[in-house]
Amino acid sequence: MKDPYEVLGVSPSASESEIKAAYRNLAKKYHPDNYTDSPLADVAEEKMKEVNEAYDYIMNSRKSGGAGSSYSGAYSNPSSHYANVRSLIQQNRLDEAERILDSEAGLEHSAEWYFLRGMCYFRRGWMQQAVQHFQRACQMEPNNMEYRQALNNMSRQQAYGFGGYNTAGTTGNECGICDICAGAMCLNCLCRGCCGTF
Repeated sequence: MKDPYEVLGVSPSASESEIKAAYRNLAKKYHPDNYTDSPLADVAEEKMKEVNEAYDYIMNSRKSGGAGSSYSGAYSNPSSHYANVRSLIQQNRLDEAERILDSEAGLEHSAEWYFLRGMCYFRRGWMQQAVQHFQRACQMEPNNMEYRQALNNMSRQQAYGFGGYNTAGTTGNECGICDICAGAMCLNCLCRGCCGTF
């Protein structure tokens, strides 16, 4: 699925009324009645489906408190063999999670592998490595909103210079108030991808 905000032509900061207005305009434009006996009927039907999915995704995620929390299709795959790794990260059992991820040495890593490795680095306070892994995941799957949101949250933190991050990867015990905030945002990404709601 494409970025739902992009599909509707609105910004992620758009109000609910702006989102509804954009949806109504696109629904009128692509409604099947407008394409009866038209060679573009199939294209319009596909576009209408995309618009409906984007609108449902945005409205459901806002009701449940955040982007990406209720879309069960494109942004997470809890049935993948990484479901156990996600669970371990949520429980802060990072050594076990990393052991599973590292057992795939020599294999071609997936975008989800890079995302989860990035989450492990993040939880340890190794922000530089976390950002690099989130970037790699986004390069591999640019339309995955879970990965994109994690990277955007980290980029925002870096842009504003928040926190005294432990970028050397030594102990991971250093923690400022901004680190806690950044941690909550990234944990939110992980929990929503795994549990469906947060």
